[in-house]
Amino acid sequence: MKILMVCLGNICRSSLAEGIMKAKVPTDFLVDSAGTISLHEGEHPDKRAIKAAANHGIDISQQRSRPITTKDFEIFDKIYCMDIDVFEDVVSKSKNEKERQKISLFLEAIGDHKNAEVPDPYWGDMKDFENVFQLLDKGCDAIIDQLKRSNS
Repeated sequence: MKILMVCLGNICRSSLAEGIMKAKVPTDFLVDSAGTISLHEGEHPDKRAIKAAANHGIDISQQRSRPITTKDFEIFDKIYCMDIDVFEDVVSKSKNEKERQKISLFLEAIGDHKNAEVPDPYWGDMKDFENVFQLLDKGCDAIIDQLKRSNS
């Protein structure tokens, strides 16, 4: 299974989601993250995201931000978007219905949060990053459960 996490700049939410998911799935899974903008391309995740992950035993410090590419639609089986704007941007980059079917909002995996968005902690403080970590952790568990059910 190949999973891509996507947010705006790929330095907060999607970086955390990548790190959390990698910590939970078998090593034969490919998990990556990207952003819809290239503003932070090549940068490490936000220091607060690195700290939030480290507080839970996850090291995301070596990740590098990158923009989503058309090749990602060929490589990845599932593309999870952190909010509606990101979702719409990613959908607009897809070439066909097959690619479109790979894309969903991250929190759709949590049944009672249909169409909910993962808040962007960038303008917040460590508490906001911790809250986002907890939400992403719950979402990753729900995605793994969905994948297990669809493969059984």
